[in-house]
Amino acid sequence: MKNSNSKLSLWTSSVALAGFLFGFDTVVISGANLPIRELWDTTPLFHGFFIMSMALWGTVLGALTGGFPTDRLGRKKTLFIIGVLYTVSALGSALAPDPYSFSVFRFIGGLGVGASSVTVPTYLSEISPRSKRGELVARYQFMIVLGIFCAFISNYLLEGVGGDWDWRFMLGVEAIPALVYIILVVRVPNSPRWLLIHKNDVAAAREVLELIGVKQVSLSIKSIQASMQGQEKSKLFRRIYSFPIFLAFMIAFFNQISGINFILYYAPEILERSGLGGKASLLNSIYIGGVNLIFTLLGMYLVDKSGRRQLLFIGSLGYIISLSMVAVGFYYGLSSYFLLVFILLFIAAHAVGQGAVIWVFISEIFPNQVRAAGQSFGAAVHWIFAAFITLITPVFLDEQAGIFRENPWPIFAFFAGFMVLQLLFVLFLMPETKGKSLEEIGQGL
Repeated sequence: MKNSNSKLSLWTSSVALAGFLFGFDTVVISGANLPIRELWDTTPLFHGFFIMSMALWGTVLGALTGGFPTDRLGRKKTLFIIGVLYTVSALGSALAPDPYSFSVFRFIGGLGVGASSVTVPTYLSEISPRSKRGELVARYQFMIVLGIFCAFISNYLLEGVGGDWDWRFMLGVEAIPALVYIILVVRVPNSPRWLLIHKNDVAAAREVLELIGVKQVSLSIKSIQASMQGQEKSKLFRRIYSFPIFLAFMIAFFNQISGINFILYYAPEILERSGLGGKASLLNSIYIGGVNLIFTLLGMYLVDKSGRRQLLFIGSLGYIISLSMVAVGFYYGLSSYFLLVFILLFIAAHAVGQGAVIWVFISEIFPNQVRAAGQSFGAAVHWIFAAFITLITPVFLDEQAGIFRENPWPIFAFFAGFMVLQLLFVLFLMPETKGKSLEEIGQGL
């Protein structure tokens, strides 16, 4: 059993490393944001679309289409392709001679992020025992946050090192962990549920289940096979799946309408507006990443103990308080350190709530036969709203033409209002999924 646990831990950690690349890739652009704007002298709308949000549009496409290779090629092969996309994006973005080629390579990285948000949670949920599923799937979120943290540190350390090339080093360094991930993911097994559902390979599925320490292998195989009876050609958008679809949409929508990507992507610029300029804004971005990391660990610890619903309830309260106080701070021109404290509280609320829950919850609520498609839907909703918010942010924040260029308090008040709606969603509509098998959850919903 000890050997099984160590193998499971190694495999899940290897796959979750895709989350590190996810986090690093999506946030590393924050350090290159201002240097690139000055280098290519782009308009706010062009900068928002082609520079800042192009990766996110790639992410949307990757999320929308990620379910297809995840089912057809298998979880493992798709995970390998994701690593290749990250590597090409990192090197290409670092060497891009103009904003157009830069956008193409950022788009390729976005494809990797989008596919990752479909394939990785699906794989982790299918290979994890029910008692550890929350923790092991949340490991993906932890790696995302670790990637974010490392991106902030990397940006801080590399700022000014290469002169006009420092932003290129910031983006290119991602190729190193991407190559490590490719090497590691080659050694993981296929998902036992994929082997049964899409390949009908009972022997291979049995071998994997035994390797990960499942006690009643034959019973598990029968349970998975029983969940498929009469549903072999099932499609996602059917009335029978309307509630899981609704749940996936709402949790993904609220995740982004909290403003999390707005704050992570534009952290240096927001902190500069509060009075912490230049190098100090990059240093305080590291504080944001550190708080995110610590509270994500707490969320991982609690997700199987307290449950998904309770964590999202706590996170919703934290969102409402922190976002409201940031809006008040900007409105009244309070101290930059007052604003920093409540931005850090916002990050903590996200990490222990939505951050710990979203990928676990979406990966659980869909039945076996439509899990990859359901994960693809939830991830696509998440990234569509992330891309839209990132696209329009320069229109609101730009120092010369932004609607809220003088004071961004209405943006934070807007996000706070939607978090009140998330709290109501958690209280009255969100079910608890902890401690149940994937087959039990699928049947119940």
